[in-house]
Amino acid sequence: MLTASQIDRWLQEDLGHHDVTNHVPGETTGRLVAKQAGVVAGIDAAAAVFEHLGVDVEPRVEDGDVVSPDDIVLSSAGSARETLRAERLAVNLAGHASGVATKTRRAVDRARTVAPDVRIAATRKTTPGLRGLEKRAVVAGGGDSHRLDLSHMVMIKDNHVAEMGLETAVETFHERTSFTTKIEVEAETATEARRAADAGADIVLLDNMTPAATRETVSALSGYESLLTEASGGITLDDVADYAATGVDIISMGSLTHSAPSLDFSFRTG
Repeated sequence: MLTASQIDRWLQEDLGHHDVTNHVPGETTGRLVAKQAGVVAGIDAAAAVFEHLGVDVEPRVEDGDVVSPDDIVLSSAGSARETLRAERLAVNLAGHASGVATKTRRAVDRARTVAPDVRIAATRKTTPGLRGLEKRAVVAGGGDSHRLDLSHMVMIKDNHVAEMGLETAVETFHERTSFTTKIEVEAETATEARRAADAGADIVLLDNMTPAATRETVSALSGYESLLTEASGGITLDDVADYAATGVDIISMGSLTHSAPSLDFSFRTG
């Protein structure tokens, strides 16, 4: 959830030390309007900005709803000065989050046309300070948040293997974590994937493999009971269905958060 101090920092960044532009007297009403179709997210964050400045606000939609051009997603009433001060920050938050949700929904829809149970997940490739907003937007779009931070799961990557060795790394982290904590191991070949499974990994991440190689590796791992497989590495909307067709359980896409175009919104007063 957003905190007052976080909103204060964002407002200070936008308003600076001497905001003359928004010294507008009186009261006004406002509405946040979609200018293009998409999946909305971040509406609670946008509303929190207005509330923080003492402006009454009423969300008209919920995160995950589909909107069309000219749909009103939020309305406000209060001080004209504070309404105008909140406007840009609220538009930016809603636009960015909705862009993430919209891209996620597209990825989910394309993948599930061929694999109804596959999960589309985010990664840790998030904007510093906005991880909560972006992860919630992924969920609003029908995706999976993946781990929120490093405490949620152990992921053994190539650098860990280079420093410790694959089997030693898995053994070491098993000893240092709770039974509730899953261990995932990154593999770039089918041989590495089988080694990870044999070492006791709960999830094997098939990194930077082609769809064909992913399919072969998933098939090779089919005998490992309860093992999950995840595909990752530059997967896009254009090829997400190809990866879904391989039988992999999860497809993680950094582009959901680091490359999603903002959904266009406009804030209008009066």
